[in-house]
Amino acid sequence: MSVNYGSKRVVTGAHYGARDWLAQRITAALMALFTIVLLVKVLFTSGPLGYDSWAAIFAAQWMKALTFAVFIALAYHAWVGVRDIWMDYVKPAGLRLVLHVFTLVWLLACLGWAVQVLWRL
Repeated sequence: MSVNYGSKRVVTGAHYGARDWLAQRITAALMALFTIVLLVKVLFTSGPLGYDSWAAIFAAQWMKALTFAVFIALAYHAWVGVRDIWMDYVKPAGLRLVLHVFTLVWLLACLGWAVQVLWRL
């Protein structure tokens, strides 16, 4: 004799709330780590803090790689947050799509610009 208790509930939705929550925490932790590393490097820089000092901070390949990873983390962190805002508060699907595309294009352009600045040093 088989007895089923309760109703079978069909769960709908995008199902990426926990994944996005975790992604934002991980990207935030990476950005916090980068901030600490950058503060330590700035505090232990001798002499006045000018262009040459900043260029010296980012001259090491590991610092460029860490900065590049932070740029990507920042772009993804911003994408998750802004996408959630558009999904929660913009109801017309066409307008939401336009805002999503604009946000992606803007973030990719910012990421490209940041990489260009980083590798010019």
